[in-house]
Amino acid sequence: MPRKLKNVLVTGGAGFIGSNFINYLFGISASGSSDYCDSGFTGRVINADCLTYAGNPDNLTQVEEKFGSGVRESERRYFFEKTDICDRNAMDRLFRKYEIDTVIHFAAESHVDRSISGPEAFIKTNVYGTFNLLEAARSCWTISPENMRDDVLFHHVSTDEVYGSLGKTGKFTENTPCNPRSPYSASKAASDHLVMSYFNTYGLPVTLSNCSNNYGPCQYPEKLIPLMILNMHDGKKLPVYGEGKNIRDWIYVEDHNRALWQIVCNGKTGEKYNIGGDNEWQNIELLHRLIEITAPKLNKSALEIEKSIVHVKDRPGHDGRYATDCTKIKRELEWEQKMPFDRGLELTVDWYLQQVGRNQT
Repeated sequence: MPRKLKNVLVTGGAGFIGSNFINYLFGISASGSSDYCDSGFTGRVINADCLTYAGNPDNLTQVEEKFGSGVRESERRYFFEKTDICDRNAMDRLFRKYEIDTVIHFAAESHVDRSISGPEAFIKTNVYGTFNLLEAARSCWTISPENMRDDVLFHHVSTDEVYGSLGKTGKFTENTPCNPRSPYSASKAASDHLVMSYFNTYGLPVTLSNCSNNYGPCQYPEKLIPLMILNMHDGKKLPVYGEGKNIRDWIYVEDHNRALWQIVCNGKTGEKYNIGGDNEWQNIELLHRLIEITAPKLNKSALEIEKSIVHVKDRPGHDGRYATDCTKIKRELEWEQKMPFDRGLELTVDWYLQQVGRNQT
């Protein structure tokens, strides 16, 4: 039987995937692809975000207007709390104030390059922050030393990067051993293990997901796809690590969030689920395709934009290939990807170009 979720704490809900998830719960699509927003959710969302550089409350403008502080208190279903998951007292307060029964934990430092130049923030947020949340949930949801509530859930959102790097063949499964190769992926692997340990040690009801590379609206432009779109618009160079042969599996953010919702509503407690796009691309091939889609929208020649590609020194420990086997979630929860890749890229390009247009007026 599906879980009945009433008061959902979303951490990092002003970030890329988190804001798209909250929009999805309320039937809103940042890209306008509303056919994919069919969650049926009727409860309340409490968005806890400390608004670091990658968090943007403007990602949730429609949610705030329709369900937030602009409506009558008795009808309000969206609440924003500017707070840090590393503040244990603040987390305890949120659990009590809103009677939290579900945690969907997105909040994380997530950029590999930043983790190489400054790993401390990744350990603090991704490991210690997750620990704080787990302790707050355990404290709030424990009935007695031997009993934990069974009408609650802690879902941890993670990455396929915890598995390391693949060769030319094979895919990551839920049983693939962790082999992280950057401070970022190591911090996420650590938080994954912490979450599962709280299930095994304390009986905390948890689920966990590891997803491949996301793309779509609202992503901070340090990541590959938005960076390239905006650089094309501005006539800047298009930097590619090494030869650009590194392979990633790409999934549209709303497909990811539909998978998360399936897990949260119907996933088996104590289980982890891989989420992927079944959509592998070399970085350089993806850039060529992105140029083909973007160039005519800018009234530019694709051949001219191609001349802006520059190959730069590869980053340390750059994983060669990711590929995610999502057979389990498809079989057990009847989820599947819906967004065709070219359509998702076009929606993404349009969203970023519209944002640039708004900023210039």
